[in-house]
Amino acid sequence: MTITNPEVTKALMSLKESGQKYVGVFLKKSSGDPLKAGGGEDLVKNLSEIHHVGSFARIDNMLPFDANSVQVLMVSQRRIAIDDIRDEGPPLRVNISNLDNPPYDPKSKLIRAYSNEIVATLREIVKMNPLFKDHMQYFSQRIDIHNPYKLADFAASVTSADGEELQQVMEEMSCEARLKKALELITKELELSKVQQTIKEQVEEKVSKNQRNYLLMEQLKAIKKELGMEKDDKDAMITKYRERLAQFAPGSIPASVNEVVEDELNKMSMLEKNSSEFNVTRNYLDWLTQLPWGKATEENFDLAKAKQILDEDHYGLKDIKERILEFIAVSKLKGDVQGKIICFVGPPGVGKTSIGKSIARSLNREFYRFSVGGLSDVAEIKGHRRTYVGAMPGKIIQCLKSTQSSNPLILIDEIDKLGRGYQGDPASALLELLDPSQNSGFVDHYMDVPVDLSRVLFICTANVTDTIPGPLLDRMEVLRLSGYDSPEKLAIAKEYLVPKALEKTGLQKSETTPESLGLTDEAILTLVKQYCRESGVRNLEKHVEKVFRKVALEVVEDIESAKAAAEAQEAGESTDASKKSEDVSEDKDRFVITPEKLSKYVGKPVFTSYATCVTTFGLD
Repeated sequence: MTITNPEVTKALMSLKESGQKYVGVFLKKSSGDPLKAGGGEDLVKNLSEIHHVGSFARIDNMLPFDANSVQVLMVSQRRIAIDDIRDEGPPLRVNISNLDNPPYDPKSKLIRAYSNEIVATLREIVKMNPLFKDHMQYFSQRIDIHNPYKLADFAASVTSADGEELQQVMEEMSCEARLKKALELITKELELSKVQQTIKEQVEEKVSKNQRNYLLMEQLKAIKKELGMEKDDKDAMITKYRERLAQFAPGSIPASVNEVVEDELNKMSMLEKNSSEFNVTRNYLDWLTQLPWGKATEENFDLAKAKQILDEDHYGLKDIKERILEFIAVSKLKGDVQGKIICFVGPPGVGKTSIGKSIARSLNREFYRFSVGGLSDVAEIKGHRRTYVGAMPGKIIQCLKSTQSSNPLILIDEIDKLGRGYQGDPASALLELLDPSQNSGFVDHYMDVPVDLSRVLFICTANVTDTIPGPLLDRMEVLRLSGYDSPEKLAIAKEYLVPKALEKTGLQKSETTPESLGLTDEAILTLVKQYCRESGVRNLEKHVEKVFRKVALEVVEDIESAKAAAEAQEAGESTDASKKSEDVSEDKDRFVITPEKLSKYVGKPVFTSYATCVTTFGLD
């Protein structure tokens, strides 16, 4: 134990100088730790602070730490008891007397039973905790384990019991009682060892299972490699990339790209699989070998077919359709297809975005759309540098990989709403992308190799041109889409919106659909004039769907009423449901939606007059 109280340290040093090697060791009542004078309150000043039964110990070694502390190694010899105070100190000195163990009957069955149980319990503990084995060997060579008193003391000493429990064994003089208390402590230690063993086995099982699986997988890989059934993961990856490259037509991959790919493959062969650089190189090669180098869809040069597709999807838009047909005609005459940058400008709901997909169909091109509204990060367009964690290419390279075509139609939506932040100016990044003289060598930050975008048809959409930067607007061919007038909206509603709404609401022709169901031309014109006066047809589409949703509700209610009436008729009863069913069957034109019925489905008109204010203000 370590003594830090100056008075006790001084007293111990005096004992050493005088040749006295024995001291009394007693446990404080206030704590469960062995007595150690730490100075101040830890110094015992009254006998009531300590237990009166302690140990007579021999000092085997004493190592000074500094002027006021010393470490003492002591060996217990026998039990002693405090008789009275000899010197008030400090430190306190007392008179002691030896406590001899009372005689016992060696033939006592109870003593033998306790002793055998203690020995058996100790053996169980040694099996589960190898640390106890060293304890057992050390003490068994120095004490007589056949002596029940010594056995009880030894059993109690090897446990992790607290000081108060050990003190009870120390104070017990009866052989049977001491053995019993020692057995209780050693039994608790056995239970604790069992819990520790269970926890240890669970941890070892988990660790050993993972290690076993790892070793088996490594052995399996080695066996397969020796048999030629499987190559090393790294070799398999390199082979996969070379197979991808072999699928491209000769000369389709630029020489500069081929050189980069070879350099990266050589680098990969020298890298460790577990290194971070290996994963970066692998991802980079994935992108390089999955781009559509030289791959393109076959263009449609049939004007009649293109016109038919455009007319199927959209009504009107004569200027746009004519421009697309011009593009096809020029490409057919030249025998070469070049990319263009077109910008559709018009109010919301006139079909700018949807016409883009229709144009892609008419040209037999893959379609890819992304919106730049509110975009403020240049990396979304030009990608991240590969040095960043989680880096990836920009939207353009993602488009080429997704479409697997070098001549897709890319629709850049809401270009007039580009943002600008501390991460750069996306509008400036689009200058290179949308310049026909530069985009044949577009360089993405991640790819770091030139990619040919000269065959890509870019279509941008915007509501206004005022917010588009001048240099960017100058690179685009602007086609303006004006709003639709009433006859055009009527035609669009009849040909596109009504059939689409019927399909969405489940009212397309079936057994449950009323034969008279329909929206009259007058009702559509009333919707246009009194509810939907905006330039586009998006709001008109919402109102048409709203009408048919309410019709769908009425149809289902009629079906349920008819079913209830039929059940009532079978039961011979006359109910309100049967009367309602008869009234409904008599009204054959109930689902013909006329202007007079619109308020029932879409509420009161929003606009009630076309009159404009003609009153002049000022002095006569």
